Amino acid sequence: MKVLIVEDDPLHRSYLHEAVRAALPECDTVLEAENGHAGEVQARQSRAEHVVMDLQMSERNGIEAARTIWRERPDTKILFWSNYSDEAYVRGVARIVPEGATYGYVLKSTSDERLKLALRGVFIESQCVIDREVRGIQQKSLGTAHGLSDAEYEILVDVALGLTDKAIAQRKKLSLRSVQNRLQQLYEKLDVYDEPGNGPEGWYNLRMRAVAVALLRKVLNASALERGERELRSARGN
Repeated sequence: MKVLIVEDDPLHRSYLHEAVRAALPECDTVLEAENGHAGEVQARQSRAEHVVMDLQMSERNGIEAARTIWRERPDTKILFWSNYSDEAYVRGVARIVPEGATYGYVLKSTSDERLKLALRGVFIESQCVIDREVRGIQQKSLGTAHGLSDAEYEILVDVALGLTDKAIAQRKKLSLRSVQNRLQQLYEKLDVYDEPGNGPEGWYNLRMRAVAVALLRKVLNASALERGERELRSARGN
């Protein structure tokens, strides 16, 4: 059994190495990679079927690396191990998990015992192991009364990328009215509203205010915007 650790912090890699050895006596090989790009290469060359993946790394993040690994080997089991339970990261992971794939998402603040149970749960017992805090974010983002639906979230990303209502309508194949209705729903869920100013205009540009609130609440992050920018450039043939 091979386990690949993809983590940019040497101390965290060492800790994970020890945790893997302690939790998985079945493991005869532990490989390490210092960033997402190196992790893709290692996974491809070693054909490792078990991966522990950090999310935030300076050179190619864990979501992009996992996407590549799953595209090439959909049966790979991946345990995400991260400091972050932000909605943007949780949504980012949810977007790339292949149907029927086994994965986990545990926080770096979890106990040693919890991490070892997660390693065995995902890699040996083929269970999806999600920390309670992360699960709560997942449930919130499933289009509930206060969470953004996937359609609303995608429009939020488009707004953050600077697209006009007309451009969003063309890109999403929606009517202009449908886009504007979704924007209104987005504003309501983010609790974004205008306030009277001293002149004819109010205090806020609602589109910019929605992006600012989403960033402050960690509904959006740089990874989500980078992904959106790549998809936009691809769609426009750039």
